[in-house]
Amino acid sequence: MPPDSLRASREILPHRADSLRQRFDEERMLNRLKAYSRRKTLAGRAVSALFNFTKRQEERAGLDAVLLDRQFDAHNFKIVRRVNIRTLDAFGYSLTDSTKAPRSFLDKSGNTFHIKTARSRVRQVLLFRPGQPLEPQALTESERLLRQTPELLDARVLVNEATTTRDSVDIDVLTTDVFSTTGGFELGSATAGRITLGDQNFLGLGHQLRNSYRYGRGLKSGNDQEPQQWSYEGSYTAPFRHFIYAQARYRNEYNYRAGGLTVRRDFYSPSVRYAGSVSVNTFNQNVALQAPAPGEPYVYYPLRYSVQDAWVGRALRLRSYDLGYENPGRVIVSARVFNTNYRAVPQPEAGVPLPPTAFQDGTTALGTVGYSVRRYYKDRYLFGFGRTEDVPTGTLLSFTAGYEFNRAVPRRYVDVRLAAAGFSTRSGYLYGAVDLGAYQLLNSSRRWEQGVLSTELTSFTKLYNAGNWQYRHFLGSKATVGLNRLPGEFLQGITNERGLRGFSPGQPIQATSRFVVNYETTLFTPLSLLGFRLAGVAFADAAWVSERPRGGTPFSGSPYTGFGLGLRFRNEFTALRTFQILVGYYPRGITAANGIRLFETARETVTFTDFGLGQPGTGLYQ
Repeated sequence: MPPDSLRASREILPHRADSLRQRFDEERMLNRLKAYSRRKTLAGRAVSALFNFTKRQEERAGLDAVLLDRQFDAHNFKIVRRVNIRTLDAFGYSLTDSTKAPRSFLDKSGNTFHIKTARSRVRQVLLFRPGQPLEPQALTESERLLRQTPELLDARVLVNEATTTRDSVDIDVLTTDVFSTTGGFELGSATAGRITLGDQNFLGLGHQLRNSYRYGRGLKSGNDQEPQQWSYEGSYTAPFRHFIYAQARYRNEYNYRAGGLTVRRDFYSPSVRYAGSVSVNTFNQNVALQAPAPGEPYVYYPLRYSVQDAWVGRALRLRSYDLGYENPGRVIVSARVFNTNYRAVPQPEAGVPLPPTAFQDGTTALGTVGYSVRRYYKDRYLFGFGRTEDVPTGTLLSFTAGYEFNRAVPRRYVDVRLAAAGFSTRSGYLYGAVDLGAYQLLNSSRRWEQGVLSTELTSFTKLYNAGNWQYRHFLGSKATVGLNRLPGEFLQGITNERGLRGFSPGQPIQATSRFVVNYETTLFTPLSLLGFRLAGVAFADAAWVSERPRGGTPFSGSPYTGFGLGLRFRNEFTALRTFQILVGYYPRGITAANGIRLFETARETVTFTDFGLGQPGTGLYQ
């Protein structure tokens, strides 16, 4: 053997030995715990009841990030003869093992109290019907859409190859439910908490019912008036054929009440040609127009208004030069009109100037032209603990222009958005987006106002394996920069969902611009606690904000930061949210002793953004 090879082998062998030794130690620890669980003692039986050491038999085929577009090309345009639908209960069943059935008392009891998804609800989601030709990608898109419905854990849509002929096919649809009823109680303090109750699959029809009630929220305000000590937020959503959804919602909390109705149909799939919605919303709130002097209370003014909104969109297919395979690109054109009527507007004292366009009745017309390409990959261990997950990739470029009619000064609106994402099992996932929009006054000043610049970056690495343990690294970044915003327009802080997880500031942060970076490492363990899979979490967050009126760069001051460790639990067979118990350290801005806080949160690591164009709109400033 050449000397260089000998030297390389000496360098590699110690690392390989360390890896084997680490894996041996992990296996030995698990084997000891497993042996302890077989003891007849009280402690041994407790360990046996709490932990599940059975290795999960996971499906491997089709999960190596292979594009889903062309799995069933041989059956394109054949006549669909029969569609056989089988729905399975939430507990004890597996799509990858047909012999598996519920055996334990918990599985059987859970299924007893569960209403299975009706076959009619499954048919609503399918993109094919008996007696019609099978369109390209209809099978793979139907499977993806079934997986994305909140009442289903997983789905398979397959051609029955045993009965297929040259001109017709039979299709088998198999789904597994989640236990859809949810409820929870969060204790914030001895006198404050939150109660939730909902159902993701009411009566097995896919109707969604959500209720959230908070009590004991407040302290006395600066003018000694007792704020509202409770809040409620609820909604009811009903699905219909052709992917039409109707929703009613209501929210009531201190200084804010709102309600509304919506009927909508989205561009849920690349094959959809038409989308649109109609909605009516009312708002009743009190707003602060400017931050007070240090030590002084906020001054609130009443604001009452309603919004009527309608839009329609059309997707145009592009020519394909591959027979039997559609071009994934779409040109989408859409138009929207929304009308705002104010019943009560702030009447500030002298010294608080308001622009002439603030709080004016008006009608805005918007139009969007965009180009969209959507592709989907399969993977596991992203947001779930082993279930099949669809990863969206593609390209989106859109231009929006509009005109606002009002009694003061009419304005035009312009917005440009660009987004792209790619995915590979070797390198992971990368998504980036930028959005810039603003209004321009159509008077002699031609001034731009209410602008917002938004950027987003999402990335995660490939899945690393260490025996039965898996882990990934996640990185996310979001920026919202206000450009010449109106008085009283503030972002919704930097807490939890929009900034630092677990961050509880000692006083409100009235940010007009914000830049956030979130990093996380997630370690997926093979342990199961009463059906809840267990993962370890380590995170580091940072947020820069600007509290200057009208917005501007957020990097003028020192960042708020947070660091922490914790555990994540999720039972994928139920509609219960993910539970995370974390310990965070915050060097600045928090009232907890020594900057350390123990908290529970449902915040996801990162979120996916699809590449379908929705309704034309103005840039989100929230």
